[in-house]
Amino acid sequence: MTDVPIKVENIVASATLGKSIELPKVAPALEGVEYNLEQFPGLVYKLKEPKTAALIFGSGKLVCTGAKSIEDSIKAIHITVDKMRGLDADIPKEFEIKIQNIVASANLGKTLNLEAVALDLENTEYEPEQFPGLVYRLEDPKVVLLLFGSGKVVCTGAKSFDDAQLGVEKTKERLGELDLI
Repeated sequence: MTDVPIKVENIVASATLGKSIELPKVAPALEGVEYNLEQFPGLVYKLKEPKTAALIFGSGKLVCTGAKSIEDSIKAIHITVDKMRGLDADIPKEFEIKIQNIVASANLGKTLNLEAVALDLENTEYEPEQFPGLVYRLEDPKVVLLLFGSGKVVCTGAKSFDDAQLGVEKTKERLGELDLI
């Protein structure tokens, strides 16, 4: 295995509270919340620490974006729910949090000829007129990598840090096997 350092750019986590939320009732409890039903069907609550945004829906679902670690995304959801509970005591104390997507970046350290990669590497899409990167889909781990000519890589769809790391490492290894790097 190669050792390519990856950097987490964004984590998307969701929570299901198991009860509907009266958004007009909860909105005033959250400082700086954005609430405009014509533009978006939920509340947008931005936290300063950890720096994240929580999307809160009337169905009782929350989506947290912007965290750089799984711990921060979980912490942000708990902070948001605790503040909401201040106006709605019926919000359950226990609820499930799921990591939906981890986006990470890495640098393979060598430039890539994306046309050659597109010809030799399986499960790729490359349409430079539409997007400057090559899309590479891995089955195990189930992640998508965007490869750029500069050697930079973006991994998306990972459910854990280890899957993102493994996806990048497997990609570099496969490119090496095909003499593309």
